[in-house]
Parts: sequence; C-alpha cells; structure tokens
Amino acid sequence: MSALPVIAFIGVGNMGNPMAANLLRAGYDLSVFDAIAAKTDNLVALGAKLASSVAQAVAQADVVMSSLPGPPQVSQVMLGADGVLAHVRSGTTVIDTSTSSVELVQSLVQTAQAKGVDFLEAPVTNAVDMAALGRLSIFVGGDKDCYTKHLPIFQVIGEKIFHCGKPGNAATVKLLTNLLWFVGAATIGEALMLGAKAGVPLNVVQEAITSSAGDSWVARHDIPSIFAGHYDPSFSLALCCKDLGLVNQIAQSQGYSLTMGAHAQALFEEARARYGDDAAELHVVKLLEERVGLLLRPPHGEAVQP
Repeated sequence: MSALPVIAFIGVGNMGNPMAANLLRAGYDLSVFDAIAAKTDNLVALGAKLASSVAQAVAQADVVMSSLPGPPQVSQVMLGADGVLAHVRSGTTVIDTSTSSVELVQSLVQTAQAKGVDFLEAPVTNAVDMAALGRLSIFVGGDKDCYTKHLPIFQVIGEKIFHCGKPGNAATVKLLTNLLWFVGAATIGEALMLGAKAGVPLNVVQEAITSSAGDSWVARHDIPSIFAGHYDPSFSLALCCKDLGLVNQIAQSQGYSLTMGAHAQALFEEARARYGDDAAELHVVKLLEERVGLLLRPPHGEAVQP
C-alpha cells in the first residue's frame, strides 16, 4: 500500500479549517498556512506543521490544497511572486476548493501545466456544519485521471463528489447552486412574512414549508438561522455578492442575462450597503423585516425596534 501524499493546506478559515482537520484525522501529513496565524492553532494541536509562508508550506508537498475567499485571493496566492505556482515542485497537484471564476480557473490550469503541475478546481458546498462532518458536496473540474488519483482525498472531506468535466465547469456548477441558495433565502423570508402577517404561528409555517413542495436544503438550513436571530454568520454578505456577481458574469459570457440572478444580486447588494460586508447572509431577510416592521422569529408579532 502506497504512503499517503504529503499535503500543504493554504487558507484555513471557516471552510478550510474543518477540511484540514478531517485530513489530519485521516492520517495525512499536513503543513498549514494562513495569513491569520491564529486560525492554524487548532490544526497544529492536531498534528499539523505550521508553515511561515506559502513557499515553506508547499516546498515538500505532493498535493497543495487551498480554500480562499474569492478570485482576487486565489490569483494572489497562486500567481504572486511568493505564491504557490512560483514555489511548488514539478509533479505536484494543486487542488483549489475556493469558489472562483471560470476564466481564472482556466488561466491557472494553463499556468500550472507550463510548470509541470496538475491543477484541479474543486469548489465545495453544504456550509461549515457539513465541512466539520466531512459531508461536503464537491464539484471537480480538470483532468479525469488526476481526479481519480486524488479521489481518496476528496472522500475524506466530502460525501458526494462530482467530476464536472473540463476546467471551469466546476465553478459553473458551484455558482449555479449558490444562485439557487440566495434566491431561495430571499424568497423564504417573504414566505415567512406572509404567514406571520396572516397570524399563522411561525413554527407551523416552518413545518408546512419543509413538508411540502416548498421544501429545500435552503429552507432547512436558513429558517433556523432566521428564527435564532443570528442570520447565519457562517457566510457573509460580501461572499454572497461576490458569488452572485460571478454567476451573472457566466451567463453574460454565454450570451444572455439571468432575471432572477440580477434581481438577487441587487437585493443582496442593498443589504450589503446597509449592514456592511461582514454582515451575515440572511440580513437580506432583515431588510424585509425592517421594511414591514415585524421580526420573523417565534413568537411572531414582535415589532422591529427603531
């Protein structure tokens, strides 16, 4: 039986941290680096080696994995003078789990190949709670043989893994799923408000939604966050707007525009302007609560305070 590949993991925030932790628990030799060093503390306690730079992290790696906020960070970490592709060894595989743009993914694949490096895009979904459980869904784009070779890594961090074809396809699939999430999140707020204004107990509205054609992962994930009043702090409005901008760009590159995508982006941008980049995803529902003057949490009927 061959030894497990040595992995460098770059970016261990909300999503990267639990993925890295699961790889450590599975027995992988892991070096970790994050711009905020404190984010690596729990991983070092689990046995990870702390790298002082990207260059040090990737120097002896067979596989380099990354989990970064978006295309600007991916571009900097991969292409910068101190970045991955400047220091990684020929024959290494780079697996980027970030949600990136189609164009950037395709450019990174070409740059990596010129250096003798394989590159797989592998954006993930199902949120932080599923990342901790190793039950992410993972969309992989790139060479099929390379994907098959590294399937054991994906099976540690994910439950459902999809090979989507050529580079850029995984970004497209990930972003279309987020389109459904964000449109659904805004619509769930409207559905709850209809019930609350009619005087239906919100727990009944919730059960009706999840027991009907209106049921979805979004309903089961987001309604409890609305009821708790924390609006899902695991995902920021800045990330929502970034992803909606990217998915609308994909449609535009294909020669058309998204009606629901454009509307959702405008609504989330309004929430972002009001509450700030770091405000939680479901502040898009808080916009509705403030407009109507009614909080959507049991017991319903509580007025929004000025």
